[in-house]
Amino acid sequence: MTSLQTHQDICRQFATLLSYPEAGVQTTAATCRELLQENRPEVAPQLQSFVDLLETSDQAQIEELFTATFDLQPVCHPYVGYQLCGENQKRSIFLMKMHQIYREHDFNPGIELPDHLGEMLRFIGTTGDQICRQELICDGLLPAVEKIIAGIDNDDHPYKGLLKALHSFLHESSAEKGALS
Repeated sequence: MTSLQTHQDICRQFATLLSYPEAGVQTTAATCRELLQENRPEVAPQLQSFVDLLETSDQAQIEELFTATFDLQPVCHPYVGYQLCGENQKRSIFLMKMHQIYREHDFNPGIELPDHLGEMLRFIGTTGDQICRQELICDGLLPAVEKIIAGIDNDDHPYKGLLKALHSFLHESSAEKGALS
């Protein structure tokens, strides 16, 4: 597997983990941790608290924690445009631009708004357009994830560990020359 394919696969794993939890999320988390351990061993430990949560919680508890973290706390909403622009005209423009990018790359987003972390990671996990990937990561995902991490007060919160792992992975990957090509 090329470094691009591996990077895309890990992005798709993170996309699933940052979407509303469905059955099988435990398997996805374990797969993501294994991929990180093989390719980014320095990042894998940051994911451990999240993997532990999934292994010790039932589906209802996981869903409740997801909702409490991302839906009930505006500072943690998982929408990149919201994190970067707030709820105003600039976000509307950001959403339209994301729709345009998705159309240009024949990407069919799911049910979430196009600036949802999961949708953007899924897109990055499918496109080979290096310039587009790099811009979305550096100008969108990284600063938005930083803001969401800062919004979670509890350092032991499992989703904070997941977000820190994502941030480290994206930051280190984008900093490496050729990692995304």
